[in-house]
Amino acid sequence: MLAACTGSGRLIQQLLNLYLIAVFGRVILSWFPVSPGGAMAGVYSFLYTITEPVLGPIRRIMPPLGGLDLSPIVLLFAIQILAGAVC
Repeated sequence: MLAACTGSGRLIQQLLNLYLIAVFGRVILSWFPVSPGGAMAGVYSFLYTITEPVLGPIRRIMPPLGGLDLSPIVLLFAIQILAGAVC
């Protein structure tokens, strides 16, 4: 029988889910031009600031794939595995 998540396990899962949303947001915003003074510039800057410390090292480890950046996919899988291990 599986044990229920503790309060701290639930909190960690919720934080991982928020980070997952931030990664998705950054990926989606990367498809559109964001002007420096535009309304979305602040949102993109925030998402970049919180996701780049994790995506950067993954990007450096992965071999180049002809211009495709697969580091967000690797990070999404890692977050799902980590969230499953927490509870």
